Amino acid sequence: MHASQPLRVPVGTDAERWNTFQGEKTLVVAARTVTSTVRVLECLPALLRGDARVTVVFAHDPTSAFNDGVLELLHDAGCRVIPWEQVGHAEPDLILTASENIEVPEGHCPVLVLPHGIGFQKQVPDSRGPRDRLSGVVPDSLLESGRAWLAISHPSQEEQLLSSHPKAAGRTLLVGDPCYDELLVSAGRAGAYRRALGVPAGHRLVVLSSTWGGSSLIGRDPGLAARMLAALPYDEFRVAAIIHPNVWAGHGSWQVRTLLAPALEAGLMLVPHVHAWRSALVAADVVVGDHGSVTLYGAALGKPVLLGAFGSEAVDGTAVAALGRAAPRLHGPGDLYEQITSALAGRDRFTEVAEGAFDQPGRALTRLRTALYHLLDLPEPTHTPPPDRYLGEPEETGAAVTSWRVTTTVSADTVTVRRRPAAVSPGEDETAGRFVHLACDEREADRNTKENASALLRGAPAPAATAALQWIGDTLSRFPGCRLAATSVRGGGHLVGLRDGRIVEAAMTGPATGPGLPAAAVHALLRAAAPLADAQLTVRFGARDEDVVIRLRTPPTGGISA
Repeated sequence: MHASQPLRVPVGTDAERWNTFQGEKTLVVAARTVTSTVRVLECLPALLRGDARVTVVFAHDPTSAFNDGVLELLHDAGCRVIPWEQVGHAEPDLILTASENIEVPEGHCPVLVLPHGIGFQKQVPDSRGPRDRLSGVVPDSLLESGRAWLAISHPSQEEQLLSSHPKAAGRTLLVGDPCYDELLVSAGRAGAYRRALGVPAGHRLVVLSSTWGGSSLIGRDPGLAARMLAALPYDEFRVAAIIHPNVWAGHGSWQVRTLLAPALEAGLMLVPHVHAWRSALVAADVVVGDHGSVTLYGAALGKPVLLGAFGSEAVDGTAVAALGRAAPRLHGPGDLYEQITSALAGRDRFTEVAEGAFDQPGRALTRLRTALYHLLDLPEPTHTPPPDRYLGEPEETGAAVTSWRVTTTVSADTVTVRRRPAAVSPGEDETAGRFVHLACDEREADRNTKENASALLRGAPAPAATAALQWIGDTLSRFPGCRLAATSVRGGGHLVGLRDGRIVEAAMTGPATGPGLPAAAVHALLRAAAPLADAQLTVRFGARDEDVVIRLRTPPTGGISA
């Protein structure tokens, strides 16, 4: 809609002629950034469900440096959108926003400002001038007008406001935090969310959480995700990243994905920054974060937290500042595996932090609905609390890993296997009894990696032994530098073909697995010059031990045949 066009539906002077729903009150939602718009979209449906008395329109304010993506978000949600300059013509009875940085048109209607994070916890650049300002606080002129109401999640936030902005006196509404309540309701579904993300059973999920700006986790250490994936064994961990919407809006998805390309190739789950971050955070076993709200939400949920960055813009006396004092730091150049496992073994130390951030958890939507209808000058449609809905399951986002740096050790009848994604793992030196090789899935896209692999793996199980043997022969012929080729066979079991023509059958206990682990065991036995005929051994990977029975299918000179 262009500014010159008259506003007709569903609000405006002529709207009654065209409308289907004849609302009594008009609520205008200010949509300025993705972060602030999402916060309203996530709570407003539960507040207004089933009430035809309230007509809602979304007004797009394009003035933010982080405006990219807002219109797409609104259109995807099916919202009726008007330009910001037409808000006055809409004659709103209430303006609702999670962005404090809007130019409110003249009038008398109240303005309800929701936080788009947790309280007033950091200093941010002021778009109106060269200085910084306290995030979440509207201009003094709007406070002086008596129209603004600031929703807060804890009484301490009112005390903080009065010390820095005296004109906020009497302009706060204590409602709690609807987002935190949603996270609490869904806390028991962490296992389901991990499965939906594609985290295998028995693996731990490390979530990297970054706010925006130069002092954020990704701003300070953009290579951390790749180093984390290189340090954590593939058969024990998965890694996901939650990156603030302002990073996506400010730099674009192309820049973000290009920067994180090595980590993405190594299986990094880059969580969509709209909605899905909440269920991914619930799924986390440990959070590595910074001074952003997502890290604080993780701590409040009882997750172990390590701080990989913490900006000086965090405001003293806030809950996030308390987290900065309580949470241990991640030492980037240090042993990341040891630090993560140590954090997982620790106990919750953030109870007081959560108590200082959220008042009466579980009641935020009820209190917010009461405030909303009071400002609309309407009686609440029902006294039944809004529904406590579980968060939706996230979608699997990580790319399949197709090459691994495999380290094996052989001790008596046990082979210990540790795999790391090759995209982020440089070659290692071997030591006595410790062998290192490169294994590739046939779907590996990098030619050099594939040609240098010692073990090549078929991506999908072969339909039968005959097809498996044919694939092995073709693969060894096409890649002369390959030491062995391995495939699973539909119905169970694995076949491993060696360069000298021998075929090894391997049967492994436990849940169905691809050919990578049996192939690693066979490779280790070859390097250790151990016998392959009728061998029974234990393969140890991650926290699991599985038995593997190995036998030769053909004699050494028999070639590859069925």
